[in-house]
Amino acid sequence: MKLNELRDNPGARKSRIRVGRGIGSGKGKTSGKGHKGQKARAGVAVNGFEGGQMPIYRRLPKRGFHNHNAKDFTVVNLGRIQEALDDGRLEKGAPLDGAILLKAGLARKSKDGVRLLAKGEIKSAIQIVVDGASAAAVAAVEKAGGKVTLTGAVASA
Repeated sequence: MKLNELRDNPGARKSRIRVGRGIGSGKGKTSGKGHKGQKARAGVAVNGFEGGQMPIYRRLPKRGFHNHNAKDFTVVNLGRIQEALDDGRLEKGAPLDGAILLKAGLARKSKDGVRLLAKGEIKSAIQIVVDGASAAAVAAVEKAGGKVTLTGAVASA
């Protein structure tokens, strides 16, 4: 087989239907849109309209609450930090902050910063500067001989 012999499989590419090109095409005159009415016009999309029937988004019950002012933190667990220290992705003894954790691949970019959680075990003494931390995470870091500095006012259990 040569490059000039390459072809798509039969039926792999389908040409578009050219509407409004005469009665013989089968899609002439009204172009498959029926006669008049809102949905025959250009630029109309009646999302959620079910012909006068109560729409599904109004039939179904609504539950819960979404806080639009909630902070969006990237979560970093102590176990992942210990793994990175063991792998050499993080420098032992150097102070850690959000930018360093992002560079090491432990945190993703987020709007409101990094929050430290206590999942996993930390054995190394680390100095870490984060926007938020759980009380258990702070206790675990201090037990290992390290220190957590909070830049934000988010420290909870």
